[in-house]
Amino acid sequence: MALFDIFRKRKAEPTVTPEKEATSEVATEPTTTEPEAVAEEQKQQEEITEGLKKTKEGFFGKLARAVAGRSQVDEEFLDELEEILITSDVGVETTVKIIKNIEARVARDKYMNTAELNDILREEIASLLQECEEKNSNFGLNITEGVPYVVMVVGVNGAGKTTTIGKLAAQLRKAGKKVYIGAADTFRAAAIDQLQVWADRAGATMIRQDMGSDPASVAFDTLKSAVANGADVVLIDTAGRLHNKIGLMNELAKIRNVMAKIIPDAPHEVMLVLDGSTGQNAFEQARQFTAATKVNSLAITKLDGTAKGGVVIGISDQFSIPVHYIGIGEGIDQLKVFDRKEYVNALFGDKK
Repeated sequence: MALFDIFRKRKAEPTVTPEKEATSEVATEPTTTEPEAVAEEQKQQEEITEGLKKTKEGFFGKLARAVAGRSQVDEEFLDELEEILITSDVGVETTVKIIKNIEARVARDKYMNTAELNDILREEIASLLQECEEKNSNFGLNITEGVPYVVMVVGVNGAGKTTTIGKLAAQLRKAGKKVYIGAADTFRAAAIDQLQVWADRAGATMIRQDMGSDPASVAFDTLKSAVANGADVVLIDTAGRLHNKIGLMNELAKIRNVMAKIIPDAPHEVMLVLDGSTGQNAFEQARQFTAATKVNSLAITKLDGTAKGGVVIGISDQFSIPVHYIGIGEGIDQLKVFDRKEYVNALFGDKK
């Protein structure tokens, strides 16, 4: 369950204290009729499909060439399919799992033609994403009324961490939530200034200190202020340095420990932001950050500009961490709550 959905269930009639001009949006959600809901769902699917267009064209272009002239799924074809999946950045481990499942189906059914392959791949990919969801089915459900929900956002510099925080803050403010942002990446003045711009656009309150300040001190001050002022959500930015893994682990652990002094269970969510266009580098970043801290959600950005959207499948499968958001454009509304059905439909077309 994604953060945005959690807060829809958390308070039926949230109260918002306007903080800036941008916060004057309605605090309660408007009633949506069934036709409007269907239209919104269709619009969402169209945007996801357009955002993943390059991934679909790249993957299915390769698949079409491999299928050409074949009448059945045989060992030679499966070897080609394995290569297609790996080069689409699905990842080696996940690719092997998919190929083994298809081999088992071929052996069981004795004969399987290539016309059936799209449906089989659709089912296998959907199954992997569903399996990851089910493993994390209890995540985010134990929310205490009146206690800010704290998200620590991690990721390398350039992955889209700051814009993801800004877009998420804007969406939550639009839904009537009171949002605080902690600028705990104190190693880059540009990061603090950029985050301030996003906070102002979103109408969120940002807590900051001077460049070079202790990141844990910023996190502490942010949570203390958020609790005192009745915030619903706290988003904590962190530094994205990977050159010193031990230093990173120690810094993130210190931030966690300090936040827990204000809110015992904080952070409730550790969101890793990955740049989907980096392909296999995103896998390595996931390994580094999951080793450094307890990552329990993913946001994968920049999927609209790449054919490497297969990373969504591989990373969620290999690390058993649910993808909660995908970025499919620069617009403030183009950070989308991830829906596995919409993702699969974007790649394979609507199920007939």
